[in-house]
Amino acid sequence: MNTIELSPLAEKEKKQKDIKCVIWDLDNTIWDGVLLEDQQVTLHAGVVEIIKTLDERGILQSIASKNHHGQAMEKLSEFGIEEYFLYPEINWNAKASSIGKIVKSLNIGIDTIAFIDDQPFERDEVRFSWPDVRCIDALNLGQVLEMPAMNPRFITSDSKRRRQMYLSNMEREEAEEIFEGPQEEFLASLDMKLRIFSAQSEDLQRAEELTVRTNQLNATGYTYSYEELDQLRQSPNHQLLMASLEDKYGTYGHIGLSLLECTDAIWTIKLLLMSCRVMSRGVGSVLLSYLMKSASSAQVRLQAEFVPTDRNRMMNITYRFAGFEEVANQGELQILEHNLKDIQAFPNYMQVDIL
Repeated sequence: MNTIELSPLAEKEKKQKDIKCVIWDLDNTIWDGVLLEDQQVTLHAGVVEIIKTLDERGILQSIASKNHHGQAMEKLSEFGIEEYFLYPEINWNAKASSIGKIVKSLNIGIDTIAFIDDQPFERDEVRFSWPDVRCIDALNLGQVLEMPAMNPRFITSDSKRRRQMYLSNMEREEAEEIFEGPQEEFLASLDMKLRIFSAQSEDLQRAEELTVRTNQLNATGYTYSYEELDQLRQSPNHQLLMASLEDKYGTYGHIGLSLLECTDAIWTIKLLLMSCRVMSRGVGSVLLSYLMKSASSAQVRLQAEFVPTDRNRMMNITYRFAGFEEVANQGELQILEHNLKDIQAFPNYMQVDIL
């Protein structure tokens, strides 16, 4: 197999985080020309292949463009690529403001965003407001697919349907906005089914992807490679559990991962993480309840490791709400423990299947 010699732009990317979303400008970027001046703009050479390839790799895409929204969306539809862009911001606001709104809607880290624009002024304005956004000159479009940050190690089934899962989530959000009644009644209306199961070899690519991609809801920030996860899966002293979720709108995919280190007296949760897409669904609490019930049945103590980061405050809240208390610390590493006396029942609004 021939090795690809990476450009200086791609080499720079090696030490940076993987990109989760590419945000595009339109004029002289996705298409050649300025739409307000000429309705007959044409697609930039090779741009459709880039858009489709990024989508196949599980990289989300959106738009931040200063344009007339209706005209721009009509042109994207005419070109047959409208469906690839989530939460497009097409208006006359500053690009940095538009990017901020997109990131909030997608609920991902600003340091996992790339922004492609032909105008140096626009890129500089975004860099000033969002230093962690990777700004790419539209002149370098030909290098985008070679960048290491645009090439996830594995492309899983969840990766391939990531955009569709976000589209389903947009339907859920719209339904939640118009729902009148208590939150628990809305959750019950979703007909959620959570599956908890021991990870198999075919699950490990997604398991590695979860540890690499999940920052906000990772209790320790630890990441594990495919090979490490495979060893742990087969270890008699560990349990590697995964969780998947679906509801009436479709599947969320594999959204949770937990690693237990087991001794005769103590089980320790070395890793607990959840996809940000299920933050408001109570899945973390359900998985913790399952682990507590399992430890209680095995007549062992249950501890958990927690390392606070600038993003995982919600996981700390999840542990504390479930009844875990700090019993020791080793620098930044906190050791939490549950007394296993008051274990929350699984919520009525969710069907939980243990496989």
